[in-house]
Amino acid sequence: MARQRPDSPPLFEIVDRPDFSVESRAIARGQWPVAGLDEAGRGPLAGPVVAAAVVLDPARIPDGLDDSKRLTLAQREELFSTILATSLGVSMASVCAESIDSSNILKASLEAMRRALCGLPLAPKLALADGRDVPPGLPCPGEALVKGDRRSQSIAAASIVAKVMRDRMMTGCGLMDARYGFEVHMGYATVRHRTAITAHGAVARWHRISFAPFRVQGDEAMVADLEDASVF
Repeated sequence: MARQRPDSPPLFEIVDRPDFSVESRAIARGQWPVAGLDEAGRGPLAGPVVAAAVVLDPARIPDGLDDSKRLTLAQREELFSTILATSLGVSMASVCAESIDSSNILKASLEAMRRALCGLPLAPKLALADGRDVPPGLPCPGEALVKGDRRSQSIAAASIVAKVMRDRMMTGCGLMDARYGFEVHMGYATVRHRTAITAHGAVARWHRISFAPFRVQGDEAMVADLEDASVF
């Protein structure tokens, strides 16, 4: 017998697209400007973690804002330009692979978000951070939103800016060293990337030596030299 669908409403609202409701409630409390914070690049084996802070203009919110992972490359690029053109403030910051190795990726991600917020041309009264953690050391109150890039348009805008900027940085790495295909996989652990690491070793100051497979196989044997590799 087929199972009947319950006629009671769901206990929790299913969020599909980000909106401006969290920001609107903050404005009603007198907390304006509101900045959205997000990062890109927590999972890759190479490259920096990049964060962005965005203060949207409530009167000029771009259409189509969403979690950057749910957008195509063309959509991200178009929205990136629109966000820069219409927002009240946009700032970006990164933490390099060496700094990630010296602490950990969570601390590095939160530090990148803090730096991005501090780089804004205006002082926010509230920061909305994607995830479970509020970056320490913010110059204003902060609120963490799990899946914030699918709930808050400000965070969604920050996710797009961070993703586009990081992809451009990794594309630059691919132009400097064609062996690894950074411009294709952006430093993630694809088969192509892992094969290149096995063949050529890791690039000093580009690869995250604290990540597997480097720490499994041994740092000294894996690290290759590359002149002028410290581009981050």
